[in-house]
Amino acid sequence: MSIAENLRQIEQQIEDATHKAGRAVNSVTLLAVSKAQKINKIEEAFKAGQKLFGESYLSEAIPKIASLKEYPIEWHFIGPIQSNKTKEIASHFAWVQSVDRIKIARRLSEQRPENLGALNITAQINMFDESTKQGASITEIYDLLDFINQQPNLNLKGLMSIPPKQSSEAAQKQQFHKLQELFHRIKSTYSGVDTLSMGMSGDMISAIEEGSTMVRVGTALFGARPENWKQQLKGNS
Repeated sequence: MSIAENLRQIEQQIEDATHKAGRAVNSVTLLAVSKAQKINKIEEAFKAGQKLFGESYLSEAIPKIASLKEYPIEWHFIGPIQSNKTKEIASHFAWVQSVDRIKIARRLSEQRPENLGALNITAQINMFDESTKQGASITEIYDLLDFINQQPNLNLKGLMSIPPKQSSEAAQKQQFHKLQELFHRIKSTYSGVDTLSMGMSGDMISAIEEGSTMVRVGTALFGARPENWKQQLKGNS
């Protein structure tokens, strides 16, 4: 199928899952994960109606943003953040979903160009203590949220998480439910919080049924990434 057809199918799946969960229409946003995808594929998805795109690697993202600057795309940074990359991230993205420590939040606020307005932030939480995953622990998350909320050039929007992969729907939902409970506690504390970014191509239905407001989908939209895409990115770094 074409990217436009894939997009329609994903949108229908989101609508069906939202309806099944008894949630409001249009309460879930689709973020197209475009890392390792060619510019023409992003352009095709945009022309089919997709406006939000997520990138994980700055060296790949900056040329894409420059090439597609004529399109009103909302760019989200969703990858691990190194301190020496915060200035470029703060200058080129509307959202940063992967803020996992105070040092990064401070630098993003200090380096955000004033003419761009506040940078939208979701704090990334590693709720299940995976050693291979980025994210603040459950004991660190509250201090991080407090700090983000106090920064003049940051707009705290909520949480992002990448829970461990599970083979069963029940196990997926159990994890997502714990994240939803935390999200509701945070939402009651911070007035501007409205985003729970969780769920990807393989588990977005479970995530929606457990309260996700934003799903991050790449493979289901664009197809499989090239086998050697990580090596290609390293070569361009």
